[in-house]
Amino acid sequence: MARTQILIVDDEARIRSSLAGILIDEGYEVVMANDGICAIEKLQGEGLPDVVLADIWMPGMDGLTLLKEIKNRNLDIPVIMISGHGTIETAVKAIKMGAFDFIEKPLTLEKTILIIKHALDQRKLQLENQNLRMRIKKKYEIIGCSKALKELSGQIEIAAPTNGRVYIYGENGTGKELIAREIHEKSKRKGRPFVGINCAAIPEDLIESELFGYEKGAFTGAMNRKQGKFELADGGTLFLDEVGDMSQKTQAKVLRILEESCIQRLGGVEWIKVDVRLIAASNKDLKEEIKQANFREDLYYRLNVIPIEVPSLKERKEDIPLLVDHFLREFCFENGKKLKKVNTEALDLMSCYDWPGNIRELKNLIERLVIMVPGEIITVMDIPLTLRENNQPSLREAKRDFEKYLITKTLRASRGNISKSAKMLQIERSLLYQKMKMYDIEPRKI
Repeated sequence: MARTQILIVDDEARIRSSLAGILIDEGYEVVMANDGICAIEKLQGEGLPDVVLADIWMPGMDGLTLLKEIKNRNLDIPVIMISGHGTIETAVKAIKMGAFDFIEKPLTLEKTILIIKHALDQRKLQLENQNLRMRIKKKYEIIGCSKALKELSGQIEIAAPTNGRVYIYGENGTGKELIAREIHEKSKRKGRPFVGINCAAIPEDLIESELFGYEKGAFTGAMNRKQGKFELADGGTLFLDEVGDMSQKTQAKVLRILEESCIQRLGGVEWIKVDVRLIAASNKDLKEEIKQANFREDLYYRLNVIPIEVPSLKERKEDIPLLVDHFLREFCFENGKKLKKVNTEALDLMSCYDWPGNIRELKNLIERLVIMVPGEIITVMDIPLTLRENNQPSLREAKRDFEKYLITKTLRASRGNISKSAKMLQIERSLLYQKMKMYDIEPRKI
């Protein structure tokens, strides 16, 4: 395991030598530079130091210029400034420029070691946060390259940079929250909070306190003031999932907030200004809910400024191998298992299945297989019997699938030449054109 490395930058050889001796005794690896220019050269390699100790007053490039250069290069390394001519003004300037701390000469052993340890603790925390953010980003990554997904991505690219409200609809398990998060990440609000709430998962008598918050004493058990989701999402994005399950009373309050951009906590009298981009989603047909008097028409049109439909997994089956690989990696890592593989026959079975539960159903299956299959290769026999039985195609479906496969294969062999393909298939050109249209086959895309 690599030792913690510290870069000492000082034009005085005596200071460099004494500091290096102390730090080596403490178990650190030490790299030295006699000025800022030499330090920059050492920061250009792959093995960056964990902490930089830099003197402020040096000939050529001084410590403050070195600090500025490190920050300009986005090198996430804590820099501790040292000086024998320290003033409060210099210390404040260094801290404002991004220095971790400031030490005056003559250096004391205890203080120097303590500040270095604090800097290393902060760096460790920063790296952990970065890894966590990367894992969260990976978790919510949209996987696939199908035509349906590319069209969806195009809609997201157009809608995301605006402040327009978005209504996401589609079947259960299609990944509507992933789409909402992707819109937020590609928006101007990406540095601000993304707050989500599932309106169907919260009892009706609690939904308002969750959305709007409450004041101390607003109701029995309200021991302290609590901010609601609208306040927590201020400046960012609020995602209302399963908005069709919201009560009429709550719908009226949400409508008022959209009109006035203000909320009032339960039990409160103060109106609080909020700046929130609202993204709503539902698997229900809200137009039908309006007809049944379950959903307010005026709220529907407030939410449905930019409608985005999420395709079912049945409509993007070519993405299944990529999704399977993604979920295998995710669950093998989470469960501390060696990476497993799905053999060709099992993958073909998964790719033909209609997945009524969509991506959620596929994800749950892969998690189960990763945990329960003892070997490293997942076969057809590991897949639940119900899925195998439901995947048995009818004779008509099998005939259509084979016909489409044969036409595509023949067109590919003839490099898209229709006349040559019709001759190879022993059918008329007009009939080949009809079948290509029926199966949505385009020669230029083969």
